[in-house]
Amino acid sequence: MSERMYLLKIRLLDIEPEIWRRFVVPASITLDRLHDAVQIVMGWTDSHLHEFTIGKKRYTEYPQEREDGLECGKYRFGDLVKQKNRKILYLYDFGDGWMHELSLEESHYFDPRLQNEIACLDGARACPPEDVGGIPGYFDFCTVLADPGHEDHERLMEWSGGHYDSEEFDADMINWELMKYLRWSRDRYKDWGWNQ
Repeated sequence: MSERMYLLKIRLLDIEPEIWRRFVVPASITLDRLHDAVQIVMGWTDSHLHEFTIGKKRYTEYPQEREDGLECGKYRFGDLVKQKNRKILYLYDFGDGWMHELSLEESHYFDPRLQNEIACLDGARACPPEDVGGIPGYFDFCTVLADPGHEDHERLMEWSGGHYDSEEFDADMINWELMKYLRWSRDRYKDWGWNQ
């Protein structure tokens, strides 16, 4: 890969022990595609609105719904963030209010073993389930799941799909999902000769 690569760390704020990921993206990635990558590396399902805050500017998919918002698909990450250790905020789900901090750890990342332009290198702990009720709801959810005798244990186990392990992290599975995303989002121009 000849393109300049960024090494990023994202962490979900206000949760201990920390839920985080370290991943690589091209510097030329647009903010809407960075949102897609964040959704995959963190384990979210892209079911809610989001916004990036860089400096004093906010970037979102629907700027008309956010006062002073800018359309994220029109901006490339590398044009907005260049300094090592620069931190930006990423808010996902305005109701539950999942605030993340993204930091640029390296602006000229290189690893000859890197096979894809977006890859998850490391991380810790599982992402909270969608619609769990933000941080307070997540802590309640984890407390109930840890207590098989709790009256809501079975209901929440079923609600979460029958399995939830807050310590689970699988970089291989995340990279598989990133590879599928890259395959399906690539340019597909093919001249079939139908216009002749």
